[in-house]
Amino acid sequence: MTKDIRLRFAPSPTGALHIGGLRTALYNYLLVKKLRGQFILRIEDTDQTRFVPGAEEYIINCLKWAGLIPDEGVGFGGDYGPYRQSERSSIYRKYALQLIDQGKAYYAFDSTEDLERMRTDLVTEQNTMPKYDFRTRIKMRNSLNLPKEETEILLRSGTPHVIRLCVPPSEQVKINDVIRGEVVFNSEELDDKVLIKSDGLPTYHMANVIDDRLMKISHVVRGEEWLSSTAHHVLLYRFFGWEEEMPVFAHLPLILKPNGKGKLSKRDGAEFGFPVFPMNWITEKDNFLGFKEFGFLPEAVLNFLALLGWNDGTKQEIYSLSEMIEKFSLEQIGKSGARFDFEKAKWFNAQYIQKSSCSIIKSYIVELYKSNKIKIDDTECDTIYSLYKDRVQLLTEFYSQGKYLVSDEIEISKEYIEKKWNHQWYEKYSKLISEFVLLQIWDKDSLESVLKNFMERESLKMGELLPALRVMMSGIPTGPDIYLMINGLSKDKFINKLKMSLEKIKLAKV
Repeated sequence: MTKDIRLRFAPSPTGALHIGGLRTALYNYLLVKKLRGQFILRIEDTDQTRFVPGAEEYIINCLKWAGLIPDEGVGFGGDYGPYRQSERSSIYRKYALQLIDQGKAYYAFDSTEDLERMRTDLVTEQNTMPKYDFRTRIKMRNSLNLPKEETEILLRSGTPHVIRLCVPPSEQVKINDVIRGEVVFNSEELDDKVLIKSDGLPTYHMANVIDDRLMKISHVVRGEEWLSSTAHHVLLYRFFGWEEEMPVFAHLPLILKPNGKGKLSKRDGAEFGFPVFPMNWITEKDNFLGFKEFGFLPEAVLNFLALLGWNDGTKQEIYSLSEMIEKFSLEQIGKSGARFDFEKAKWFNAQYIQKSSCSIIKSYIVELYKSNKIKIDDTECDTIYSLYKDRVQLLTEFYSQGKYLVSDEIEISKEYIEKKWNHQWYEKYSKLISEFVLLQIWDKDSLESVLKNFMERESLKMGELLPALRVMMSGIPTGPDIYLMINGLSKDKFINKLKMSLEKIKLAKV
């Protein structure tokens, strides 16, 4: 009988969803859709000390924005719930007690002071990394060492305790990872992980294994930071007698900083000036801009993320979601970390802006201007779209570069004025404005004639004239064809903008 294909994305609501987390969700989604299975969203919120209000809703909204819609899970229903781990605590204790009965786990009553003393002694006496394992457990206050009667008295009296996994010494724990091949851990490297905490809630390790089993998860696709923990998970599967039915494991490579040195963190966005979250994350402590608000299309973000680790063996770069689903496989994911290249991300976005239907992009443009308190009509939207669709890399640039077409306000580029503007030009451009006022026929040929005569008379180069005109029109020295920009405005608007800008430049006195 063929095993059902069921993959889960299981984030913790401890803050914003990192872009690496979205890539993990994407890879799970691509594989499960290719294999025609079920994509599940499970919220792993057993660590209540790190719970952040609003994080769960944020995660779900990010998945919806990206179009990675779960088939079941928190907020989506399903037959294997509840899908929020904090609502499943009674389930985990039952399995932990089963392990205790089998001698595979034990109660530990050690106080904070006991644990700290053990760590200090190990560092001082043996100069080793302290851990609670087969060497140290025999000296600690747990049910392996205490008389059975004393253990029962401690439990009945409500003495604070945890339940720990009893890791056997001198065993090899083998993990068959699709991406990394066979990975072997010696059990002596492993500590006796806490399975049930003193508050009665499970740790990640216990809840993860039990939930994957009960939810019939067929593949576990997650970040490489969880690879070492998988050794404990394999032991749990073995102790429960489920080893033959373990899920397929695949541990994804890290997403690295732009310089390739170290894992990309949320603080790198602030340092390098780019987003590291799918959507804005704003709290009392944090204020991070997301890819969505930065001006990215979700399709472009998914395409960019897919290639941070996966390659189908071709030189193709642009993939629709359906193409990615068709071609994706875990075996084509590399082991090495993938460098985060924001310029490449913007390139992808530009490709998607150009290939998307005009109606979709125009709807973004209308909403963009509306969010900036400017209402534009269809004609104005058409003009902005036609002038800038092949030039912008970000949706927000339809506003930053095109707002001059519908707004009287102009912010002159300070950098241009400081580095490029010659203040002897003020009188020259004042005369040029007068020539535009007198121009009877307002078309490209007439405008071109005026500008050519102006350049010859004033000994100006094209590389001086065109950026200056663009700055006076839009505030920045770059843009589309100069005549298309001029014709995007009426004659009166164009002349008024030049006059206003010249006055601002004159008053700047740089």
